[in-house]
Amino acid sequence: MPFDGLTLGLIARELNATLAGGRIDRIVQPERDELILTVRSGGANHMLLLSASAGCARAHLTEVKKSSPLEPFNLCMLMRKHLSGARIVEIRQAESDRILEIEIEHLDELGDRARKRIVCEFMGKHSNLIFVSADGRIIDSARRVTEAISSVREVLPGLRYERPPAHGKIPFDRVSAENLCAALAGKSGALHKLISANISGMSAQTARELAFRACGNADAHADECDLMAVAESVAAELARIPGEVAPAVLYGPDGRPADAVAFAYRSCAALRGEPFPTISAAMDEFYRSRDRAERISQKSAAIHRTLKTNIERCERKLALQREALLGAERMEEYRVSGELLTANLHLAEKGMTSVSLPNYYDPEMKEIEIKLDVKLSPAQNAQRYFKLYQKARNARTLAAEQIERTTEELNYLEGQMDNLGKCSGESELAELRAELEKFGYLRRSANRRTMKQLPPSQPMKFAAPSGETILVGKNNLQNDKLTFSADPEEIWLHAKDMPGSHVIIVGAKPSDEAILYAAKLAAAYSRGARSSNVPVDYTKRRFVKKPSGAKPGFVIYTNQRTLYVTPEEIRPE
Repeated sequence: MPFDGLTLGLIARELNATLAGGRIDRIVQPERDELILTVRSGGANHMLLLSASAGCARAHLTEVKKSSPLEPFNLCMLMRKHLSGARIVEIRQAESDRILEIEIEHLDELGDRARKRIVCEFMGKHSNLIFVSADGRIIDSARRVTEAISSVREVLPGLRYERPPAHGKIPFDRVSAENLCAALAGKSGALHKLISANISGMSAQTARELAFRACGNADAHADECDLMAVAESVAAELARIPGEVAPAVLYGPDGRPADAVAFAYRSCAALRGEPFPTISAAMDEFYRSRDRAERISQKSAAIHRTLKTNIERCERKLALQREALLGAERMEEYRVSGELLTANLHLAEKGMTSVSLPNYYDPEMKEIEIKLDVKLSPAQNAQRYFKLYQKARNARTLAAEQIERTTEELNYLEGQMDNLGKCSGESELAELRAELEKFGYLRRSANRRTMKQLPPSQPMKFAAPSGETILVGKNNLQNDKLTFSADPEEIWLHAKDMPGSHVIIVGAKPSDEAILYAAKLAAAYSRGARSSNVPVDYTKRRFVKKPSGAKPGFVIYTNQRTLYVTPEEIRPE
């Protein structure tokens, strides 16, 4: 949803109608930049979500319940201290900007009535939630902004709250044909960009919609339009939109939510829309999965960097080890040179740079030239070649062992990178992180207490066309649990010779159709997901074993058969 000033004005009106006069019963802060206020109003409980997330900054009522961390953030504790049992006086938009103010009345320490504000600034990466006292001073905020971060405006406890500097645009609720035409006069370029640049609270998407309504083309150029006619149309549409609220979630051709809108976007008529009774309901549905995905992406960024760094380290190490192995190929040359010199010491003299000797190992007895160190005697040169031979032989043995270990580590790390992409919840992310901590790739998290409270993650569940249930692991811990808790007669599948999920078909004697379907899932949740003709092995679970001391997720198996399939994107139940 384009959470711009226009949309914020509509959601502020909706929230005020629902929550004004309501009592704040509970305050939780699930994330550093997110608050949820439980408000008792109109005989029902409502959860008001306030988010300053860079990619999903917004305010609306929600049905999604989130738990608070074991140790509350400072902002949450301060708000609980001041606002528990307080009443919401008003929810309003500040001067047509992307700022929402929640005016709250409560009893202070002396029992007198006092007022405070929660100021929500929805401005992309600069979004913030600020708790302000009655005298206009900041009590605390979700993000503290120091002078080192911004020389324009600091946001710190004790400082007086000041709104972000204005940009000199026309407020969207004060647009007239005259002032807009004057602002657009003499300017050239895409019409929607000019609308966005001259009217406050206009996202690119809303500006394109207004250009579409004015000219019938969202990409219309200002030079092709009658600016007065455009200004009259835009002013009329902005005045009309508050009375045309029609919340909906728009779905793309792939069936996934593409956007949520507060009113009908005629420029998006090609997209299927599902209507909702309120703007909050539409936003809650749209952001339900998107917000979770963004949170997981934020929390997995450090793990992703660690895995990428270690994968690159292993690749560099493997290249050096293979180079060392190639260097050891001269091993036989060193041995032959040493033996020929030993057998022909009388033909070489100290001070010679090289000597040509018959090669007894060649059927034709061709002579070969052997380079000599002028500082060494013939016998010492022979010993030098024997030492080079021994060193090359040791290097070959060591390099082979190192290559095997490095390849094993690289496969493990690539598997973990693949598992990271499957994480859809915090439990799975915590399990993956714990495993990487165990093997020393990550430092032990200081928030282990919170992680231990998370419920165990569950594998993905699918239904085959023939009715069988198919389970797919998301990480190594899940893979181990899934595989070794399965019945010995159940079918186990895994992409051949590549990192991927363990797959189990629940129940003995599945149909061929179910095995093919499960093989496609095994390929889809492996490193070969974007390939075609991916080999997938399958066997009975009783033929799958875990070697002693092996890392989580690593197994060996026998009696397998192989299917070649093209992965398909299939959503779990």
